[in-house]
Amino acid sequence: MKTIFLIPFCALLFFISCNTNQPANPKPGIEIKTFGQLNDKEIIQYTITNAVGMKVSLLNYGGTLTEIITKDKNDKEGNVILRYDSLDGYLQKTNPFFGALIGRYANRIANATFTLNNTTYHLAANDHGNTLHGGLKGFDKVIWMAEPLQGDSSIKLTYVSKDGEEGFPGTLTAVVVYTLRSDNALQIEYTATTDKPTPVNLTNHAYFNLSAGADSTILNHQLQLNAARYTPVDSKLIPIGKIDSVKNTSMDFLIPKEIGRDIDSVDGGYDHNWILNKTGNELSLAATLYHPASGRLMEMFTTEPAVQFYSGNFLDGTLTADKGARKYVKHGALCLEAQHYPDSPNQPAFPNTILKPGETYKQTTVYKFSIK
Repeated sequence: MKTIFLIPFCALLFFISCNTNQPANPKPGIEIKTFGQLNDKEIIQYTITNAVGMKVSLLNYGGTLTEIITKDKNDKEGNVILRYDSLDGYLQKTNPFFGALIGRYANRIANATFTLNNTTYHLAANDHGNTLHGGLKGFDKVIWMAEPLQGDSSIKLTYVSKDGEEGFPGTLTAVVVYTLRSDNALQIEYTATTDKPTPVNLTNHAYFNLSAGADSTILNHQLQLNAARYTPVDSKLIPIGKIDSVKNTSMDFLIPKEIGRDIDSVDGGYDHNWILNKTGNELSLAATLYHPASGRLMEMFTTEPAVQFYSGNFLDGTLTADKGARKYVKHGALCLEAQHYPDSPNQPAFPNTILKPGETYKQTTVYKFSIK
């Protein structure tokens, strides 16, 4: 009897000893560490890990996503968004909104002005005479109050934008919750309230490259947009007030195609607003992005009526991750920004973006990752 018991016990010891160097199953939870100091305030990085090893890291500075780490078809991990390795990188004037929360109004407002209830408001002209992504100090450049929520998968961010900040009326309280789900989906939920009527259009400005650095550009990524219409723009990327069909144009992504196929026929590259094929504010599939070499597939769902597809046209190779890393070249990544239409406060025919007291702005966007 003793011999029968001893043999399997020894075998068990041998099995354990041979596997001591194997990686342990990832432990779900939230890691908190200091990322730097800004005006005597601590900048914190929160890293959320789910049960299968996907990781999402974000800062309380700008609500900025610094990492989305997913595995490729060979089980190799990689960060699929552009980032800086230090706070100094994010504080550069040339930082093109890497991973940041955008507000009070994402995208452009023409001539940095709008009129609301017979009052004309003047904003910061930070983009060729227009206002871009909230002005000189938008939501991407402020410190948000951050707190992990009950459980181990969500971070809640809160920012109070004072009446008159960057020229916008009303005190706006914005709340954003980042959640890393067990199905490898990053869910972003936005809410906002105000004490005066004000334009609101919130989004996230992550730059995606599903190769995780293996490819210098996203031109060989395959993109599909669930949008049969888009808003044409002028030379300063302001909508001209028309809504056009994508049919028989370079703007047609209804069927997946390589981004580089038609990009040369688009003046300056893609930086346009696509109108999603939906009539309500249900959470629906807006886009898919696929990188064949890695096998990574990203699906984007949103409650918003539109998505801005930006093909990284203004990246010029002068930006790096800080530590001698590869340079971020033109078309080095792309953005898929869930939003209302650009310049809506000046375009009466576009869907309303004015939030009134007593109302609550709500938006949900999900980026789900898998292998194909």
